[in-house]
Amino acid sequence: MMSKFRVGLVQNSAGSDMAKNLEHAAKLVENAVNQGANLVITPEYFSCLALEGEILLVGERSEAEHPAIAWGKNLAKELDIWLLMGSLAISAPNGKIYNRSYLISSDGNIASRYDKIHMFDIQIDEDEWYRESATIEPGDQAVNADLPWGQMGLSICYDLRFPNLYNTLADNGAFALAIPAAFTETTGKAHWHALCRARAIETGSYVFAACQCGGHGGDKRSYGHSLIIDPWGKILAEGSEEPTVVVADVDVNAAAEARRKIPALEHRRRFNLPTQKPLAAE
Repeated sequence: MMSKFRVGLVQNSAGSDMAKNLEHAAKLVENAVNQGANLVITPEYFSCLALEGEILLVGERSEAEHPAIAWGKNLAKELDIWLLMGSLAISAPNGKIYNRSYLISSDGNIASRYDKIHMFDIQIDEDEWYRESATIEPGDQAVNADLPWGQMGLSICYDLRFPNLYNTLADNGAFALAIPAAFTETTGKAHWHALCRARAIETGSYVFAACQCGGHGGDKRSYGHSLIIDPWGKILAEGSEEPTVVVADVDVNAAAEARRKIPALEHRRRFNLPTQKPLAAE
């Protein structure tokens, strides 16, 4: 198995026009490939993300009918790359939507799917709040996807705040963690870098965090600053706040080396829950 490759992250700013978004994303993917990328990752909802009034548009389609599926298959095969489409909005049987990642192999087939597990239900203040669970059906399956270079753990955006997911992915063989996102500008400024570096350091894994940027209508803005982080927590490449591509070289052996130096995954121990009342002094 090869241990070295180059990863490229697409950072786009999607709107409501899916055809236009896919056309722009294709150019960014090709840019990454021209810089030597063998694996390219797009952000969450890269094919459609727009706020029109009170309605958030994400381009919901069935898997069979979603234009981005054929787009990704054709592009991966044509460019001879592995392509992780960060997420698409896929119709669920109960009338909700799956927020789903698709890994496309270099021969143009779907290699893995992952449905976002954790729902973004937060309220920052009176004017900024989100209720993802109102429209999204959460997943319940952790996924490590097989790449030619090893296993990559899959996740999406708000999953980033739940370290146990990433510990589980690393425990089960992932050398890298994919975190495609449309992190809000508010939470991105406060937490994006710290959380992405923490997930890399805690697990001794590469982090590939492709994030949308810019405005999507109304007050909906994504933070950008896509990050490629090595297993020691070093930022290898970072995007700006504009559409761009970032690339970096990856060596799978670096994850094993970081875990050898600090085997935190092996040092975890079970412990008793806190007592309900303070213990009496002896």
